[in-house]
Amino acid sequence: MNSQDILIAANGLRKSFGDVHAVNGVDLNIAAGEIYGLVGSDGAGKTTTLRLLVGALLPTAGDASICSYSVKSHAEQARAYIGYLSQRFSLYEDLTVLENIRFFAEMRGLKPDEWYPRSMEILEFVGLAKFQHRRAGQLSGGMKQKLGLASALVTRPRVLLLDEPTTGVDPVTRQDFWQLLIQLVSAQSDSVSVIISTPYMDEAARCHRVGFMRKGQIIAEGTPGQLRNMLNQRILELRGDPLPLLKQISGQDMDVEDVRAFVDRLHLRVKDRQSDSVIQK
Repeated sequence: MNSQDILIAANGLRKSFGDVHAVNGVDLNIAAGEIYGLVGSDGAGKTTTLRLLVGALLPTAGDASICSYSVKSHAEQARAYIGYLSQRFSLYEDLTVLENIRFFAEMRGLKPDEWYPRSMEILEFVGLAKFQHRRAGQLSGGMKQKLGLASALVTRPRVLLLDEPTTGVDPVTRQDFWQLLIQLVSAQSDSVSVIISTPYMDEAARCHRVGFMRKGQIIAEGTPGQLRNMLNQRILELRGDPLPLLKQISGQDMDVEDVRAFVDRLHLRVKDRQSDSVIQK
């Protein structure tokens, strides 16, 4: 991988809150045109990692760079290349779709003859053009996520940081969002790099590379195919209610090595001899 193609880099990135090591020595090298999935259970350190990359938090140790600009020492230059979509909807619900995009465009210094045609282009791309005059508070959850993506894209960023953008939306909307993302990466003449954090294994399979996070560290990294071979069908997905009881019961099974909650489901890591077993609801 040519160093000139690396748009996102991190070296020994750490962030501690007292005795809690939320990010504990993360290294990343993500190239132009690459979608990198950051996968982990709740509390693994995914959101903190993205906040360090966007410059919303200062690292306790280590450094990160965006398009060769240090987030720590050249934060403004680095942020100029970033489009960021946070986990929660953070736009202005009293403003219309177009007004929200205009606000973020002008905050980043775009003039009217720049932001308006770009906004209409982006709204067409995400399928919100006919809703441009609707207030953001009246949008569905999936449409809000698309508006968030549109606002992140209006300045033509080279780097997209997406923090669990599809959590809580229906499967059809998740599919639509991923189609937009793949189209964006493949269609850009000036390729972008994307980091997307997700608790969903099916979304991880859509990424070019995946990093599994646990306790603030990336414990495994590779293409989806490489990681599937490494785990050899030892990760099983368990759904049902009540989830806390299922977690307690499955954790007592002698053939289960680890149990992690991923939003509305559990991921079980089982011993090698159990790889052919099927756990059903």
